[in-house]
Amino acid sequence: MGNSETLLRVKDLKLHYRTARGLVQAVDGVSFELRRGETLAVIGESGCGKSSLAKAILRLLPRNVQTYTGEVWLNGANVMAYNEEKFRQEVRWVQMAMVPQAAMNSLNPVVRIGHQIAEALLVHNKGKMTKAEAMEKAAESFKWVGLPLDFLQRYPFELSGGMRQRAIIAMSLVTEPDLVVLDEPTSALDLSTQANVMNVLKRIKHELGTTFILITHDVGTASELADQVAVMYAGKMVECSPAETFYTNAAHPYSAALMASVPTLRMDKPLSFIPGQPPSLINPPTGCRFAQRCPKRFEMCEKEPPTVELENGQRVQCWLHAAAGEMRDAQ
Repeated sequence: MGNSETLLRVKDLKLHYRTARGLVQAVDGVSFELRRGETLAVIGESGCGKSSLAKAILRLLPRNVQTYTGEVWLNGANVMAYNEEKFRQEVRWVQMAMVPQAAMNSLNPVVRIGHQIAEALLVHNKGKMTKAEAMEKAAESFKWVGLPLDFLQRYPFELSGGMRQRAIIAMSLVTEPDLVVLDEPTSALDLSTQANVMNVLKRIKHELGTTFILITHDVGTASELADQVAVMYAGKMVECSPAETFYTNAAHPYSAALMASVPTLRMDKPLSFIPGQPPSLINPPTGCRFAQRCPKRFEMCEKEPPTVELENGQRVQCWLHAAAGEMRDAQ
């Protein structure tokens, strides 16, 4: 399985949906590895497949799935081979948990927050844990996210948006999973509350050693927590790089264009933008899916690009780097 510290290994993962207009290739052959205690930030434009990737990893699938294939190795086991009942009992919310998009609306408005958090423990420890013990663990999870313990007895409508977001994070942590997937955890919050939530996540990462997958369209937010950065485009993971390398030298032309569109404190050059729009995932183009918008496009881009391993730890799907590697080998 490679590195002994590897917690999650995804290989050639595909998730396609049936729709009235045709087959949507939301996740199309994605592969990556994530080491224990690290954070992978998945960034990209809306509709590129980020949330579908999260659903594919946790097997939270809608009814219109046409294709769901690949390998998901967690703690050395290929959990894709598990049937649904085994996956529910041994993986989902036990080894992997998720903070869903629009998480503030995921709480039951007529059930006290403490009871909702304790429910996950009671379901996955049926007959092994009393309700009092579950409430005690819920109180511990509240301490991790910095919420007062008396809020356990409150209803969701009695909390602000940022507090409800912290409560959902506490719910994902209460079973002490190895991996937590955060799907746009700060998108519905104001800037100061976003900063508070990110500080909570950083503290949890350092104190508990939790491994995160952070899905976001905010490149700046990703930089606060990420050890690796993966870039999704039109269902493909076009780059996966160490965070420090990515933010100083993004390898894929799309990644570089994303970075050039982010404002900085010292604006020594004007902001740029990416012309055009992403291709339809119903009928994506052959070859590189970014080619139609890429200023560095050349003839080889009409063919499916290979995954190129660069010396600095970057993995990129781009013919530019493949051609450069061939030139180096020839020399």
